[in-house]
Amino acid sequence: MPPIVDIHTHVYTPAYLDMLRSRKKVPYVHDPADQNADSRLIILSSDDSASIPADQRGRPVDSSYSDINVKLAFMRRHGITTSVISLANPWLDFLDADEAQSWTERINNDLEETCARVNSSSTKAQAEGNGGAKTLYAFGALPLSAPSPSIVSNEITRLKTLPHMRGIIMGTSGLGAGLDDPALDPIWSSLEETQTLLFLHPHYGLPDEAFGGAEATQRYGHVLPLALGFPLETTIAVTRMLLSGVFDRFPKIKILLAHSGGTLPFLAGRIESCIAHERHFVANGGTTQGPVRSVWDVLKTNIYLDAVVYGEAGLKAAIHAAGGHDRLLFGTDHPFFPPLDEKEDSEWLSVSTNFSAIEKTLSPDQEAVRAVLGGNAVRILNLN
Repeated sequence: MPPIVDIHTHVYTPAYLDMLRSRKKVPYVHDPADQNADSRLIILSSDDSASIPADQRGRPVDSSYSDINVKLAFMRRHGITTSVISLANPWLDFLDADEAQSWTERINNDLEETCARVNSSSTKAQAEGNGGAKTLYAFGALPLSAPSPSIVSNEITRLKTLPHMRGIIMGTSGLGAGLDDPALDPIWSSLEETQTLLFLHPHYGLPDEAFGGAEATQRYGHVLPLALGFPLETTIAVTRMLLSGVFDRFPKIKILLAHSGGTLPFLAGRIESCIAHERHFVANGGTTQGPVRSVWDVLKTNIYLDAVVYGEAGLKAAIHAAGGHDRLLFGTDHPFFPPLDEKEDSEWLSVSTNFSAIEKTLSPDQEAVRAVLGGNAVRILNLN
């Protein structure tokens, strides 16, 4: 059977959850007094309002977040052959400088060991004729709050020595000042030099005020920050990289954007037009350098997009922006967006919607469908 590879699937390792449980401010895990109730994961500041009871803040967090056996059961349920797991937001950005390196190494080692253990069992199962065996790879985390960029660069280099690591995952805040921060240049240089893929994932969204403040959050839940805030966060972050010349200075950097690049594919033409008309840029007679390469060139050369967009219109925009379907990769965003009926054997609407969008967008070209579902990931990430 052709491979189905999930490149957008998260794991909070047990050690990471224990660390979050020890905290009292965002991000943290709240364990309710009722032992029959789920713990609550609070990772967005808007969920930490005093007006929200502690046992209703954030989202329930169960074994699907940390138990790799639950992940494997999810893969079997949806026919996924390989998953590239990664720590979910907020990663390790919040750590104190003196803790960043040790926690990063511990969590990355946990991810590597988990992949090795599962793949060893998979090899044994295949030898015994079990065609349903599953395999895992991982994107590692970075100690961005460490006191020196060299520590981050050293971890990038170290991850290249771990057999199951296929890149790193990072949020859009960088060192706290966004991805156009010149202080990030040593990290971009390390990623380019080692040809390490960066999986860029949003976390902070937009300010609560953009959606109507706490009142709107309580009325509409997470719809506005997740449906609109996350995609716009990604779009703004990558556009700032473009405007500051990151892609000019590091033309061989490779970045995988979550959620099909947010709104970047749809707005690329508008971004390019605004750049062409900006008088501040040297190319237009101003004094600020501005980008040399076009957004279209960057999208077709440096950017890969996941297919977590849940609809044909968004998927078509992503394919057009990327210059074809060969830079598009399937993902599920597991364990987020589970079925509301909470039945373990339920099909996930968030997954079936992605499957359907890929099939409808690319059909009848089944070779293209297979490429997006797994073939592209095998080639791009060098999966065995």
